[in-house]
Amino acid sequence: MKAVTTSPATQSEAETTAATVDVVLPCLNEAEALPGVLARIPPTWRALVVDNGSTDGSPVLARDLGATVVRETRRGFGAACHAGLTAGTADIVCFCDCDASLDPSLLVPFVREVCDGEADLVLGRRRPQGRGARPTHARLGNVALARMLRRRTGLRLHDLGLLRAGRREQLLALALTDRRSGYRLQMVARAADAGWRVVEHDVPYLPRTGASKVTGTWRGTWQAVRDMDRVLAEPPIPQDGADGADTDSFAVLPGGTAQ
Repeated sequence: MKAVTTSPATQSEAETTAATVDVVLPCLNEAEALPGVLARIPPTWRALVVDNGSTDGSPVLARDLGATVVRETRRGFGAACHAGLTAGTADIVCFCDCDASLDPSLLVPFVREVCDGEADLVLGRRRPQGRGARPTHARLGNVALARMLRRRTGLRLHDLGLLRAGRREQLLALALTDRRSGYRLQMVARAADAGWRVVEHDVPYLPRTGASKVTGTWRGTWQAVRDMDRVLAEPPIPQDGADGADTDSFAVLPGGTAQ
């Protein structure tokens, strides 16, 4: 019988999907999108759905679908993301929107880069696919933020989307404080201040399921820009190996695997 050989690329992908990874999914009324999103996460990775006050049954559905559910009572996108990061236990932590606009399976090569030591933080540059994937005001706001980030850090990035991967202990050591729309930007800015290797890759961006909580309106978009502008005005904070201890209140709901 002829032996079956595995190519280096296939073997590397298999090792990556078998790695210990937590995927943080901030969630506010995403019951319609949850089944599809959770189905796209590699089976050996753990989905951490962070419920931020849903009223549509999202936490119960997520738990029934096998996800670990974390409850964050403090409202805010950053509060939900950080609760997931704090509740995580894996070496690698990824983040993804929970509205079906992004495919979490695209995180596999991101994780591989981190595991192989090629990057410290890997980001997805959203490339809209189809009509209505990204409103004009959201695109303009993102362009403005990318320019501000470049002036502040020198990083030549094009997007600040949530699809990203990094090592949990390093992310905690950034001592992130923003709990609103500025969280994802503060993560990148402080990573740059710490000398991290930050890379960006194109990813398809689909029309979201349900109504946007942030960028669905001009008002929401520019509020997010103001939050992020405030983050960029912060002076660089020396990275001294802080352990990332946090007093934010979160809880893992019964039925989850983390306590």
